[in-house]
Amino acid sequence: MSGTTDAWRRNLPIPDVAQPAFTAQDVRDQVPAFDKMRPLRPPGNPPNVLIVLIDDMGFGASSAFGGPCRMPAAERLAAQGLKYSRFHTTALCSPTRQALLTGRNHHSVGMGAITELATAAPGYNGIRPNSAATLAHILKYNGYGTAAFGKMHQTPVWETSPSGPFDRWPVGDGFEKFYGFLGGETNQWEPTLFDGTLPVRPPRTLEEGYHLSEDLVDQTIAWVRAQRALTPDKPFFAYLSFGATHAPHHVAPEWREPYRGRFDHGWDVQRERTLARQKELGVVPPEAELAPWPAGVPHWNQLTEQQRRVATALMENYAAFATHTDHQVGRLVDALEEMGALEDTLILYVLGDNGASAEGGLDGTTNELFALNGMKETIEDVLAGLDGLGGTESYPHYPVGWALAMDTPYQWTKQVASHYGGTRNGLITHWPGGIREKGGIRHQWHHVIDVVPTVLEITGLPEPYSVDGVAQRPIEGVSMKYSFDDPRADERHTTQYFEMFGNRGIYHFGWTAVTRHRIPWETGAQEMPPFAEDVWELYDTSTDWTQARDLARQQPDKLARLKEQFLIEAAKYQVFPLDDRAVERADPDIAGRPDLLAGRTSMTLYAGMRQLQENTVPNVKNKSHSITAEIDVPEGGCHGVIVVQGGRFGGWALYVNRGRPAYCYNYFGRHSSYVRAPEPLAPGRHTVCFAFLYDGGGVGKGGNGLLTVDGVRVAEGRIDETIPYLFSADETLDVGVDTASPVSAEYGKTDSAFTGTIDYVRIDIGDDDQSHLENPEHRHHRMMARQ
Repeated sequence: MSGTTDAWRRNLPIPDVAQPAFTAQDVRDQVPAFDKMRPLRPPGNPPNVLIVLIDDMGFGASSAFGGPCRMPAAERLAAQGLKYSRFHTTALCSPTRQALLTGRNHHSVGMGAITELATAAPGYNGIRPNSAATLAHILKYNGYGTAAFGKMHQTPVWETSPSGPFDRWPVGDGFEKFYGFLGGETNQWEPTLFDGTLPVRPPRTLEEGYHLSEDLVDQTIAWVRAQRALTPDKPFFAYLSFGATHAPHHVAPEWREPYRGRFDHGWDVQRERTLARQKELGVVPPEAELAPWPAGVPHWNQLTEQQRRVATALMENYAAFATHTDHQVGRLVDALEEMGALEDTLILYVLGDNGASAEGGLDGTTNELFALNGMKETIEDVLAGLDGLGGTESYPHYPVGWALAMDTPYQWTKQVASHYGGTRNGLITHWPGGIREKGGIRHQWHHVIDVVPTVLEITGLPEPYSVDGVAQRPIEGVSMKYSFDDPRADERHTTQYFEMFGNRGIYHFGWTAVTRHRIPWETGAQEMPPFAEDVWELYDTSTDWTQARDLARQQPDKLARLKEQFLIEAAKYQVFPLDDRAVERADPDIAGRPDLLAGRTSMTLYAGMRQLQENTVPNVKNKSHSITAEIDVPEGGCHGVIVVQGGRFGGWALYVNRGRPAYCYNYFGRHSSYVRAPEPLAPGRHTVCFAFLYDGGGVGKGGNGLLTVDGVRVAEGRIDETIPYLFSADETLDVGVDTASPVSAEYGKTDSAFTGTIDYVRIDIGDDDQSHLENPEHRHHRMMARQ
């Protein structure tokens, strides 16, 4: 079917070709003979497609764009391909990914924010409409092999449980193969993984040197090799979306060693050095200035010696993490070259799905779970965690000052869609068989929605009118191919709106009008002004590349026209009504999104159920609750986890240790409280129950724990403080085993499987919930820190 007409490829899947009717009882007498069956292939000889996406990397981080993080694979690909100096994202994870894969603006495809904050409004419901098929759908239905590896974070949270539906999992988004994780982040040493829709454990242990980024590239290489070996005439589309360099910044110490002392000069000096290097490389013009520094963020000389020590170490660790990630990309490029596939593979290396992340707070952290719970570590706490920085006992994130430096020369950071610090990211294109110039720079203005039309033009595939019987909305991006061989070509993406949490802006023929509505790193109560009172800024980016000189007062008429243009674009792409609510969007009932747990106070689980995310099981935090398990103990006793939630950095576990039932409450990895039975369980059936009576009086308070066996009290104990909102950003609830990092060292990771029989586990929650007492801004900040 390689010769199928363009018209037929407008309706996907391509309809089956009708065979002539039979004309004989004996096949030897059949006239005309039946056509030979041929596998589906795209027309001509299109290239393979590889999209590599780095997480949370600012424009000024990579050495390929003048930054301090050495990324030799990026430099190699850029030297043999092209760099795009004005490529843009949406300022946030999930929206960028949805836009990248569909070629439509993020509000057009329901992803105005992350799905954890979805509302009933069409632009914010977290649901990709079936009228917006993904690039994977289009390529698969045209004969490509398709696979996705790594972070996805586009599946609606209420559809992430084992009960599905799986329409908007990666395997429902057109990828025939998926290996990775669904959330906003994961532990790089001990991740929570899926292969397709099945939960799986990493193929190697920590002791064997496991790291997620390495695993993802191993998986990608293995899949491409299989494609090349079995169907060498079939092109492939691989989407490699790293969890790096999103927190936690996990990397082995040998990667950090080359950066020792490299950031002692601090973030102010680093900005100056980066800008100078960017001018040398030509990714910004010679007249570019550093954009203003935001108020409230200290300069390096305003820090204490302790703060400088912490900030330096955290930046060294981040830089090592970035270099390690890029090294894995280099391994993949080497493998493609060894297979003879590099020459005819279009590689789009996107250095960031948004600007650098400021979610580590002003001081940074060695345990991001504190920030995810609206809490703050002291500088002494962070100092105490530096020895194991980047390792399995840490969950680090650098401070705001380094995030701003990694966005050099622009202002603001991730989440701030109004300014280029939140939205401008480096893009490298590499295609030896199709791009003539080597080492060129393209200054044409482009956006992530331009990826799909670029790939379609290069592969010679038409934009479909219908997919799976559903009429398709027009693709909203424009192809970048026109610029591949013409650095002076007039840019074709001339107008683009931006919006995220009320931060908004418009680009229109070189001018930008922008307004910053919310500051991402402020965790206290922010009084949000009415949208009509937001202060707009005006920049002529044809002369002011970095949005450094605000012209709003000098040219109010121009600003007024651009504000009107924003209204036009926002109305066109489902941006309205604007939504800056915090506590309301975190509540499914108020927000109007589905909730698996609506009205439920009890859930019964069974052996083998695992990797259940926190929003798919009863919430035991800030309230009284009980956990009841019916188990069967074999002769000789048993050992292992009955049920567990969370991991090394926070959670709880009901388990059996040396035959004795026990309960562990792990408080942020700082200390654990235990309630242990003194005697082992006798062989036979038992009902083991742990009941927690919450003190009340607010969130994160303590309570008393009671452990019973067959209704008889066997142990009790005090738990003085509890985790208020989130046990983990990625670790889950598991029955019968602890699948990722262990909550308790008493059973460890390698010996956690329960050796008896579990009939069921029931979780019951009380009616004394105190979660509503949370500061609304704390809730918004911790929700945003997860993406």
